[in-house]
Amino acid sequence: MGSAYFVLAALIVLTWVLGWLVGLYRGRFVPGSVLESSVITFVFSTATFTVFLGHIVGGQYGGVPRSTPIVTGAFTILAALVLRSLVRRKKLFGAGGTKNAERALVFGAGDGGMQLVRQLRRSEVSHFNPVGILDDDAAKRHMVIEGVRVHGGRDILEELAKKTGASTLLLAVPSLPADELIEIRDRAESAGLRVLMLPPLDSMMRGRVAADELREINVNDLLGRKPAQLNQTQIAEYLRGKRIMVTGAGGSIGSELCRQISRFRPAELMMLDRDESGLHAVQLSIHDQAMLDGEDTVLASIRDRSSIQEIFALRKPQIVFHAAALKHMPLLEHYPLEALKTNVMGTLNLLEAASMSGVETFVNISTDKAANPSSALGTSKRIAERLTAAEAKKNERAKYVSVRFGNVLGSRGSVLTVFEKQIKDGGPLTVTDPDVNRFFMTIPEACQLVLQAAAVGSSGDTLVLDMGEPIKIADVAKTLIEQSGKKLEIVYTGLRENEKMSEELFDDTEEPEVSSKHEALYEVRVPPIALDLMEIAEIADHDEARDWLASHAYPSFEPYLTESNR
Repeated sequence: MGSAYFVLAALIVLTWVLGWLVGLYRGRFVPGSVLESSVITFVFSTATFTVFLGHIVGGQYGGVPRSTPIVTGAFTILAALVLRSLVRRKKLFGAGGTKNAERALVFGAGDGGMQLVRQLRRSEVSHFNPVGILDDDAAKRHMVIEGVRVHGGRDILEELAKKTGASTLLLAVPSLPADELIEIRDRAESAGLRVLMLPPLDSMMRGRVAADELREINVNDLLGRKPAQLNQTQIAEYLRGKRIMVTGAGGSIGSELCRQISRFRPAELMMLDRDESGLHAVQLSIHDQAMLDGEDTVLASIRDRSSIQEIFALRKPQIVFHAAALKHMPLLEHYPLEALKTNVMGTLNLLEAASMSGVETFVNISTDKAANPSSALGTSKRIAERLTAAEAKKNERAKYVSVRFGNVLGSRGSVLTVFEKQIKDGGPLTVTDPDVNRFFMTIPEACQLVLQAAAVGSSGDTLVLDMGEPIKIADVAKTLIEQSGKKLEIVYTGLRENEKMSEELFDDTEEPEVSSKHEALYEVRVPPIALDLMEIAEIADHDEARDWLASHAYPSFEPYLTESNR
């Protein structure tokens, strides 16, 4: 019997000594963690085999079976691991938020959903307690993640919400397409659930799921497009050390271009605009001060031919981003002569000055309204594309490209800013038609792709940005209303004169090709056009301007004239 006590004592002492040496009993490992369990197994196994060998070599068994150290050690290891698993289980499944945590359903049982549920279950301060998981993948049905069961797909959302008493739906699929996002949101709201979602992984801190980054669905989520992968090195090499001019620098696109270009360390950044307040704002956003007394701000109108030529001759920009334009379609329908003066003559003035001063790259920023144009805005921008193509054909030493894209969220006068103002005033929100849709892109993403297009485009190309799928304006309005928490009405006012139900990225006369230089760009060729400035200068009224714009949008224009612009 004494030998049995000796074996037991030897096991205890040796286990304690080894455990102390490796830090097991000095708080080095997280209780219940996988690493601690591995160390326990190592320490107890080492002690067991050491005592077992000593027992064999000693040869004095005293009636104690030789297997006693092995059996004792095995049961000790098992008991230690069971105790740690209980600690771990309490830590994992005894959490789930504070006492008043909201009961929540999680949609998505992939990596994002697993990480989210794990964080919510382990956190003692979480505001949500996951009580069920949904996933459309049938292979994941009945899976249990951190003690929470996957019940089924979105079709049982309403039923599961009632069964579990959940008040919130957490969307853990950051890459969910816009149409599916809208469908799930509508289902959840009909079941009385508040909807929160994880942001795209690329915008999360450290690129990992974090429960504290859950937020409401916003308009950007409706874009339903993966962020474009840009070649930052290529852009940096193209812009660094160059003298760069941005026209329309005080506008939404122009100012963001200036901010992004400044990060690539150009030799000089010239911000040109006729709006002194716009120049003040963009200089302030870049330099945190706006003295307006430096060489970086240029106050001039692109309509002033002699002034533009003088500025180009003096400053000699190497790269020009032409963002200056009149862009409000309904207003230009009433004043097509202004569209002609700014969007056509202004562009022609810049192209001439660029050619005379030796500009290396000229990027004309266009719009999707230039594809199958039906308005003064569309035809004027179509002609600007043709003028840029003509200069590319005439001047083979430089690069002249156009970049075409759709609406940008948050630009001045955009539908987003209008809706935000209407919500602030208590509604209603006005939409022209329930089915009207547009292509949307965020301002930063549009500007990034413009810079990429400047770096990779070939002279004479019109590069069209991949805008994803068109989005219904009514869906944007509904999302903003939900974000506001107010109950507001949407009023449909009817399409305006020459307004399209759906915009197009490509003209019927064009054959788009995916750019071999970047997956988010398409290449099309627009027929060049040569214009006589004296002829344009003789146009005196709006009716003449409307007819002239329509007649010069295409080489053979007659099929494209509508009754309203004949």
